[in-house]
Formats: sequence, structure tokens, C-alpha cells
Amino acid sequence: MGDGMSSGLWSLFAGSFLAATLLPGGSELLYAALLLRGEDSPLALLAVATLGNTLGGLSSFAIGCWLRQRRPAGPFAARHEQALTRLRRFGAPALLASWVPVIGDPLCVAAGWLGIGWTAATLWIALGKAARYAALSVLLPSG
Repeated sequence: MGDGMSSGLWSLFAGSFLAATLLPGGSELLYAALLLRGEDSPLALLAVATLGNTLGGLSSFAIGCWLRQRRPAGPFAARHEQALTRLRRFGAPALLASWVPVIGDPLCVAAGWLGIGWTAATLWIALGKAARYAALSVLLPSG
């Protein structure tokens, strides 16, 4: 593997970050391909994918914080009522589902909009993202 991060790890970081933003995309296929290729440590792949995906989720969370300051009520609340309802009911632990396609991004935005603390949001988002990649690691044999 050499010194520093391989190009595969950098690609995984970028892909997992972008997949966790409001942009469409997924990082699971890239993660699985790199895991099966076996050139990088499975632990490194898990860490890099989790970090990128968590930071991407936190960018959506930051958008929610920004929206709360700019639009305390209005179209956002109506469009994302389901995410807001989940967060009001379960609080920050609902962010464990931030990895779920379609609902994960609005969930992160809603958490920021509701004013859930950064520390709690980071913890629950990271746990959910890591659990998803760890499950893929268990299901797919490495190199």
C-alpha cells in the first residue's frame, strides 16, 4: 500500500462524502469493489468510508442549521414533515438511519433545522454510517 492514502481510499472518501450530501449517488458499490480488490486494509476502508459519509451527512446537517436561521418555519417544515416527526419522537438517535437512501439526507437536514446539537448529531450519524459499512464488510470477504 505504501505511505499515505492510496488512490482507492481517496476515491472512496470523495465518493462517500458526495453520496451523503443532497446530491444523488451511493458509495456502497465503490466500497465493496475496493474491499474485494484487497489492496487496502478493510479497517482503513471502513474508517475512510465512515469519515467521508459522516462529513457528508454533517454538511446536510449544516444546511439545516442554516435554514433554521433563515426560515424558522415555512416550506422546509411542510416538505420534510416525516423526517421532523421522526426526530421529534426519537431525538438524535433517529440519525442512526441517516444512511438510508432517500430518507437519510432529509433526516440530517431536519436535525440541523430542529437544533439538535453537533456532538449528538455527529455521534449518531457516524454510528449509523459505520454500521452500514461494517455490515457490508461482514457480507463481503476481503481480498
